[in-house]
Amino acid sequence: MPFILSFIALAGAAYFWFNRAQNAKDAAVDLLDAANDVRLAARRFGFKRRTNVHPVDDIDDPSVAIATIATAFIELDDLPTQNQRDQLAVQLQYQLNQDPKSTEELMVLGRWLMMQCGRPDAAISRATRRLHKFDGVNSVEKLMTVLKNLAGEKLSGSQTDALSEITRAFRL
Repeated sequence: MPFILSFIALAGAAYFWFNRAQNAKDAAVDLLDAANDVRLAARRFGFKRRTNVHPVDDIDDPSVAIATIATAFIELDDLPTQNQRDQLAVQLQYQLNQDPKSTEELMVLGRWLMMQCGRPDAAISRATRRLHKFDGVNSVEKLMTVLKNLAGEKLSGSQTDALSEITRAFRL
């Protein structure tokens, strides 16, 4: 009888550790997929990273800069809800004339660039300066339309500060 109980306990322990190993493998695969999504999005929009240069300072496409600013804008106060992310996708798709797949890739790349800045307000400041540097005031109308439609009626204090930072950067 003790032999049977120890065999069942051993089989249960083996099953437990096998499931733990499977979960670790699944987590690693998900992490690699996320990194691959960023890499593919960057390649699609022609983003090339140079050494000793901040990634936001390498942006050459106004769509990528607008997506970075808009992503940071909705994350200023708290993590965005699914509804806010869906609204961001709709706004980027409509204002930047992108197809759904390109919009999703823009959002992935914009979020990665925002995370490279450390904080959403730092990302807004840096990406706005970069957008003004290479595109002037050509994209400011699209950017402000996206942000206005994302914010709706109520703006938080940090979103108001971000909008004033944007107007200051574009000298409006």
